[in-house]
Amino acid sequence: MTEPENRCRLVLIAPDIADADEQARIVADALKGGDVASVIVPQYGLDDGTFQKHAEKLVPVIQDAGAAALIAGDSRVAGRAKADGLHLSGNAEALSEAIDKHAPKLIVGGGNAADRHTALEIGEARPDYIFFGKLDGDIKPEAHPKNLALGEWWASMIEIPCIVMGGTDPASALAVAETGAEFVALRLAVFDDPARAPSIIAEINALLDEKAPRFED
Repeated sequence: MTEPENRCRLVLIAPDIADADEQARIVADALKGGDVASVIVPQYGLDDGTFQKHAEKLVPVIQDAGAAALIAGDSRVAGRAKADGLHLSGNAEALSEAIDKHAPKLIVGGGNAADRHTALEIGEARPDYIFFGKLDGDIKPEAHPKNLALGEWWASMIEIPCIVMGGTDPASALAVAETGAEFVALRLAVFDDPARAPSIIAEINALLDEKAPRFED
């Protein structure tokens, strides 16, 4: 699979499914649909031990498909599951501490960047990426206008890549791409109907191939 290096790429947020085997099967199936840069695995309501089991099933499935597996929040789970990275939604200080401790062995990114000031503070920690939105913030068909605006502002002036949370409509990926953001995160847009997930990923990649702006080298 060739990676589309010069346009916005897809990041998936693993769906909230209590059965670890079913969750892994649905994610594996979705990843057959085409290019996905990474998959972020949230803890949702699971206790630490159960989250560990989910992560250990999901991480190899994600990596086998050529995507990076990013565990949300728990560095111990990330380490034990041999994940590629850690997604944090805390403040700049928490992100900075995690970067000092785990980079460059692990990808470390995220941030709770609700405004420009916070985003710049997070940027000073030099994360691998910054995330605009919340992992479960896909509550409307379109991406949140504030996150689109932050992504556009960031992408126009800062070299650190950004991921912008999309909406529940797969077409929201294009609106994110048009901001200049390097990555668009989708959850319900892909996993709301698991049987269609691979074809939805194929459709999103085709849409981005055709219409997403290209990055300059």
